[in-house]
Amino acid sequence: MYFDNEVALYRTISRNIKSHRQKSGLTQAQLAEKTGISISYLSKVEAAGCNKGLSIAVLNNIANVLDIEITNLFKEE
Repeated sequence: MYFDNEVALYRTISRNIKSHRQKSGLTQAQLAEKTGISISYLSKVEAAGCNKGLSIAVLNNIANVLDIEITNLFKEE
């Protein structure tokens, strides 16, 4: 995986989180609660233009709740 810049990286991550969340049948509120983050934070993370820094720990929690490998969040689909 290679990203030209942070915007491309964050855009890919946010798209993947939203896609996997929807495939799992979870709402933003449910995913936020299960991962221990606020719904407003998750909403910003999923926003298409978001360039908010994300910790590896948060990404790991999200991947665990969605029952996916963390690397799936970085794949361009």
